[in-house]
Amino acid sequence: MSKTPRIPIPPEVRKYVFDRNNYQCQSCGKTFLETQLTIDHIIPLARGGSNDISNLHTLCFTCNQIKSDKFDPRFNRHFNR
Repeated sequence: MSKTPRIPIPPEVRKYVFDRNNYQCQSCGKTFLETQLTIDHIIPLARGGSNDISNLHTLCFTCNQIKSDKFDPRFNRHFNR
């Protein structure tokens, strides 16, 4: 499995992902009013995930640190590995 190169996420894509996910962590449910949110790759780039917008979601900083470059099966609903 080859690692996908990381590219900067354009501001309009970041806004779309935050809007789509209701400015909420997709793991613990905290909102932007409660915590710092980040954009995360559902299937990590290190595991062959893509930079496609469908592979992005919002996680709070804490959940993103815990997930790291691991694959979280809770988000497997739209992806085939």
